[in-house]
Amino acid sequence: MLTNMTAYILLGLLIILIFASAFFSGSETGMMSLNRYRLRHMAKKKHRAASRVYQLLARTDRLLGVILIGNTFANIFATSIATVLAVHYFGDYAVVLVTVILTFVILIFAEITPKIVAANYPERIAFPVSLPLKVLLKLFYPLVWLSNMIANNFLRLLGIEVKQRGIEQLTREELRSIVSEASGKISSGYTHMLTSVLDLGGMEVDDIMVPRHEIVGIDINNSWENILLQLTRSEHTRLPVYRGDINHIQGILHLRKALNLLTKQELTKATLLAAVEEAYFIPECTALNIQLVNFRQQKTRMGLVVDEYGDILGLVTLEDILEEIVGEFTTDLITESKTIQLQDDNSYLVDGSVTVRDFNRTTNWKMPITGPNTVSGLIIEYLETIPKSTACLILAKHRIEIKQMKGNKVKRAQIWPIASD
Repeated sequence: MLTNMTAYILLGLLIILIFASAFFSGSETGMMSLNRYRLRHMAKKKHRAASRVYQLLARTDRLLGVILIGNTFANIFATSIATVLAVHYFGDYAVVLVTVILTFVILIFAEITPKIVAANYPERIAFPVSLPLKVLLKLFYPLVWLSNMIANNFLRLLGIEVKQRGIEQLTREELRSIVSEASGKISSGYTHMLTSVLDLGGMEVDDIMVPRHEIVGIDINNSWENILLQLTRSEHTRLPVYRGDINHIQGILHLRKALNLLTKQELTKATLLAAVEEAYFIPECTALNIQLVNFRQQKTRMGLVVDEYGDILGLVTLEDILEEIVGEFTTDLITESKTIQLQDDNSYLVDGSVTVRDFNRTTNWKMPITGPNTVSGLIIEYLETIPKSTACLILAKHRIEIKQMKGNKVKRAQIWPIASD
């Protein structure tokens, strides 16, 4: 028989063990719920508690070992003490009832409640408990080592190798999700730029290049009067110089050099050819993020896109890539460009040569960008034929009407927004 003093001591010990079980349960959930990237950032900033937690999480097998050992001992001892108290106060017949009650108490107050709190406030729980956990890990290290050795060997038999855990690598889409979820803490403009940088790896130079037939350059075979007129009226600072055909490229001319020769009255076809710089060529399948680095390494701002046969397909500049990140440099693309015109019914009258990306950027719509580059190409690919006259179609839930054809291309089309349900 227990004395009253002993019974009170056991009752107090039972309450302590329930709190201990809650401590270990909350510690486990708090540690596992931490944002590892935020934790590593805080550890690099010399945050003492974060550094301690980061070290503990480096070996999750040891951390979980000490937590589960402590939690198991607390629950077993609590059950034993409750059984002794039940027999003392109520007899053998109350053991089952007390066991059920204790199970309910442990489940609610030592498992579910602390885990919910820890899951919602992981830093508030994990940082304070890291110190006692580190002390317990040192005290019970032999037991933790033995239990982990047995468990790890058993896992190896199953083909599972336990390694020191580091920061997992994120895919581009996962990084995109993280940036999007952080939009409440950073401005929408910065969010757009960050996601655009991540998207560069999924785009190639031929997605944004100026097509070959739209390249503005100087044909050195033209008359000198036409060349001078082109130099004085050019809206570009750099112009390709070719002989007869763009594939016979001579180089890239910076207008500043031409103007210097002009002011010295030394500008001739010969001096103009001598002033051109060597052309820089880009394979058509080069990713934009790689090309951005290549531009910096080559210390150039313009490149000619070529196919596998060496034929020139188009032209890409550094500004074209930067616009994919920060948007158009013009203040209002709709009013300044005559190729995309907003209509009174909220539809857009679009030139077929407009790229789908420029159209999406202007309208904030989401026309498909995985296929052809231009609106004309997108429509013709969808129709799988070249229409001879005006036609209507539904593409990506947008109603489109072909207004004008020119040869084998859509000259002008009208596109309506997606109809609301």
